[in-house]
Amino acid sequence: MSSVPNIARPAAQPPQELVPSRYAVKVGDIDVLVISDGVMPIPAVIMAANAAPTDLSDWLGYMYMPPDTFDWPLNVMVVRSGEQTILIDAGLGIQFPGFPRTGQLPQRLASAGIDLASITDVVITHMHMDHVGGLLVEGVKEGLRPDVRIHVNAAEVAFWEAPDFTHTAMPPAVPPVLRSTAQSFANEYRDRIQTFDESYEVAPGVVARRTGGHTPGHSVVALTSRGERLTFAGDAVFPVGFDHPEWSNGFEHDPEEAARVRLSLFREMAESGSLMVATHLPFPSVGRVAISGDAFRWVPVIWDF
Repeated sequence: MSSVPNIARPAAQPPQELVPSRYAVKVGDIDVLVISDGVMPIPAVIMAANAAPTDLSDWLGYMYMPPDTFDWPLNVMVVRSGEQTILIDAGLGIQFPGFPRTGQLPQRLASAGIDLASITDVVITHMHMDHVGGLLVEGVKEGLRPDVRIHVNAAEVAFWEAPDFTHTAMPPAVPPVLRSTAQSFANEYRDRIQTFDESYEVAPGVVARRTGGHTPGHSVVALTSRGERLTFAGDAVFPVGFDHPEWSNGFEHDPEEAARVRLSLFREMAESGSLMVATHLPFPSVGRVAISGDAFRWVPVIWDF
């Protein structure tokens, strides 16, 4: 992973998939690889729990999306800064048989030529199952180096000891799975987790910063090098949020704060013109945010082959 071309297509390894599942970006001296963990279908209403059904239906039609189910992309990132290789989030994992199109991270890391043992640090934006589940896949912990550092916000770790789902709007079966997965992750990796409060520089130019909102310790990761910038926004941003930043996602534990975080992040991205990647934007999820009247507009980058 010493250069962007090698990240994008390892030598002597022909493409294994018809549809690309990794995309390389250079941010100054920092190498970035966006990797798709797959796609997870969810009820469309979860994207806009506080929206009128007719308004959501109109938006889905406007976006040429089916009325009932939304295919939720799952993106993670691998970052090389200096001597450190950082995995940002870990996807859903394969311990959830109800989602056969997800849990692709282990084999997609391998196909990109990234050995688990080369990862020095992991940043978890928050402890929902589609961000930590990949670390619970059989063989993953054994493949990681014993001294790997897993960075999670302190408020996030504390929250999942006794999580509050009062303000969420999830299907009834989801909260118990979220709770058990987060607690399994905390127990399994307790000796490797390093907590931080408001922000922490994981590697040169790689800073994890708490935003809260989606979960109490939800964090974004900002990459800065040679005047260039890219922010991994985690679950602060969803596809519907550009047109309707006030619509709350059913997985948000504090919907009002999540909306404030979303608006603040959009304004920050629009003013700076920096790149953004988010977990649930369509792969490769690399683009910029522009202001469009009272709302915002997502501007995907032109793929660089």
